[in-house]
Amino acid sequence: MSKVQHHSIAVPLANGATLAMQRFHGATLGAPVLMLHGAIENGRIFYSGSGRGLAFYLARNGFDVYVADLRGRGKSLPPIDRNSKFGQTEAITEDIPACVAAICKIRGPIPQHWVAHSWGGVLFTSVMARFPEYSRQVRSLVYFGSKRTIRVWNIYRILKVDLVWKWLCPLACLIYGYLPARQLRIGSDSETAKSYRQSAGWVRHDAWVDSDDGFDYGATVKKLSLPPIWYIAAQNDHALGHPHDVRDFMESAGKQNNRFTVLSRSNGNLHNYDHINMLTHPDAVRDHFPQVLGWLREHDHK
Repeated sequence: MSKVQHHSIAVPLANGATLAMQRFHGATLGAPVLMLHGAIENGRIFYSGSGRGLAFYLARNGFDVYVADLRGRGKSLPPIDRNSKFGQTEAITEDIPACVAAICKIRGPIPQHWVAHSWGGVLFTSVMARFPEYSRQVRSLVYFGSKRTIRVWNIYRILKVDLVWKWLCPLACLIYGYLPARQLRIGSDSETAKSYRQSAGWVRHDAWVDSDDGFDYGATVKKLSLPPIWYIAAQNDHALGHPHDVRDFMESAGKQNNRFTVLSRSNGNLHNYDHINMLTHPDAVRDHFPQVLGWLREHDHK
């Protein structure tokens, strides 16, 4: 394993905002890996200041890793406030393509791998529906706890989805003009009111359609041949990425070259992981991270 270098890359957008991407790599530059966080999150789900996390792990093992902060989140500027009018449409059509282009500018037009947590997987698949050419540029994808709809019924769903996401969050958007998730202690970063409204609509309904221009992601993605995607769920993820909902998301993309795994003791893992510690647990580096590394290497030259 090589020593990891870490620095920040500024990705300018046409509207004057700037996205931040954190780059992690060793002495040898392997294939690029773009990582994307989920809703009410930022890129820190993939790395810590002490050198832990999947980004550092993959970089130590030869990959060239880029962790994105979507517009207004993490180290991207300006931060989200009540004047922020963008949503997930802009993330799909502008932010993520800008990150992909920035990596291509640095590394050239070599194939990438994409890794996402939670709602980031929905955004990545939506990008591929909008821009099918990315399916030829991406070798493989790994989705941790990614779901589009929440159909599971249990007490965790009632508390986290029906009470917090469906009741508290729209009220907060009405009061503040955006969703200050960190201040409300329900997430690690803010969301715009538009982003909340659009994502909540997709969670509630079967229709996977863009509210801005009516683009039908659900119908389009079923016609595509997507790169191999590994959907990873966690046994103790009871609501935000329940294994049943993760499988539903996988099946909604039609017949693809996919893999589905539930991280649990019964499946040979060290722990029954949850929605967050599937990426942050100290034992992940000797548990399932090596399998993720193996997946990326397996698909690196296909």
